[in-house]
Amino acid sequence: MINLNAALDLPLNKRKLLKIQFFNALNQTVYSNVQRMNSEKNLTFALLEYRNNTLYLSGQHEQMIVVRENGHLEQIDTIDLGFPIGLEEDITNFIAQIQLPLNAGDVVILYTDGITEAENLEKEHYGLKRLCDIVSHNRQRSAEDIKQAIVDDVRQYIGGQKIFDDMALLVLKHKPVTLPLLH
Repeated sequence: MINLNAALDLPLNKRKLLKIQFFNALNQTVYSNVQRMNSEKNLTFALLEYRNNTLYLSGQHEQMIVVRENGHLEQIDTIDLGFPIGLEEDITNFIAQIQLPLNAGDVVILYTDGITEAENLEKEHYGLKRLCDIVSHNRQRSAEDIKQAIVDDVRQYIGGQKIFDDMALLVLKHKPVTLPLLH
């Protein structure tokens, strides 16, 4: 935790370098396991910097959903953010990221395809549109309540169907931190 806090207090150019080094170190840790298991993995890395109300995102996976406090919905495509985690020993040259400014009340959703591809009794997928609708409808609620609304809706949608894929969900609701004024 001390190292992370120190990294966040560095100038922006040094923090960017540390993020790249972090990804590369993470990759090197995963690399030997991926080679041993002969299995590739996706990874999304999100870093929220409270000082500048910005979410940094890197790594290719599902679209990130952002619902602004005013109700405007954004779907952030991560296709160009992918990097070959565990496939190459050094991925420094492959790492890309986006910066997403956040305001009070904004909601961010990260999820796995087990949610959007969950099937009902008719073998129809739950889908991204339905997920976005649930998030939009519940955006004024707490992150915990939004998460529960999604979980309840997915469970209701699939009914008694057996779940074959993992489901992971992260709900963030931005509450800016008031930092003390320096005199």
